Amino acid sequence: MRLIFLGPPGVGKGTQAKLVCDCFDIIHLSTGEILRTEIAVQSNIGNKAKLFIDNGKLVPDNVLLDIINNRLRNNDAQKGYLLDGFPRTIPQAEGLEKIMKNLSHSLKAIVSLSADEDELVQRLINRSLESGRSDDAPDIIRQRQKVYWKQTAPLLDFYRSKNLLKEVDGSGDIPEITERILGVLK
Repeated sequence: MRLIFLGPPGVGKGTQAKLVCDCFDIIHLSTGEILRTEIAVQSNIGNKAKLFIDNGKLVPDNVLLDIINNRLRNNDAQKGYLLDGFPRTIPQAEGLEKIMKNLSHSLKAIVSLSADEDELVQRLINRSLESGRSDDAPDIIRQRQKVYWKQTAPLLDFYRSKNLLKEVDGSGDIPEITERILGVLK
């Protein structure tokens, strides 16, 4: 099974991804973690990405797609995976489609989690108190929410047009949300 999880900051993508991966015995692939690993091992592609990050720039799509392509070729990805928070744009989605086609992989679904903005802000404030993350200040949280929806709305339409999009209410407690996700994947 191959899945993509999308959703605004604080909706619980990472938490739900781990639970769903355990249910289906597939691997959880977070773009950020893949990027950090490539940089840590100083691979050619990791070094390219590091140049952009060190200069305060976004890693370009072609570099991200190369990293994803390399990761999806690993043996542990052959039986299935869940991409967490990638793609974020139409060009990334189109690039991912090409990669998956070359690997003879197909997507089962794109799960889009959403919840009320006030609930998301409160979750992130709570997370910042627990973890000390600086990007979890209320004004920054609201800005990240706006950026997410502006950037991702076209992507949701893209996957909706392919009949792959499964929209799931991400409000409530963790087990309830997991049940909703599993329900749309059956």
